[in-house]
Amino acid sequence: MTQFTKVILFTDSDGYARFREEPVALDQGSPLSALSALMPSGGYQLRASPVGFRSSYHCTTDPQWVFILGGQMEIGLQDGSSRIFKPGEHFYSADLLPAGQVFDAKRHGHWSRQVGPEPLQTLFLRG
Repeated sequence: MTQFTKVILFTDSDGYARFREEPVALDQGSPLSALSALMPSGGYQLRASPVGFRSSYHCTTDPQWVFILGGQMEIGLQDGSSRIFKPGEHFYSADLLPAGQVFDAKRHGHWSRQVGPEPLQTLFLRG
């Protein structure tokens, strides 16, 4: 069986954002065009960020796929680690603020920034 690897940015049980990977079965379609099951979506947005863009720490408000269309995007976590995503790469952003908690910029969420000489272009797909 063929599979797709879904990279997920999530809020762990201790309230900190982390990455994990999860397989998505491509068990439909044909051997020449393996497909996943149809997944629901809630619309999409395109974004362009200039060279030098960097956000502050924040949590995802609505889970969504993030696909890098152009440029590079770095995601930084509270533990000091980061990961760079290049054109054609993705992650599923679902690091929600834990229920009943008030946002703490020293504990919750992630930051993002544009990396390299090319502006960042992304597609956000809610779902």
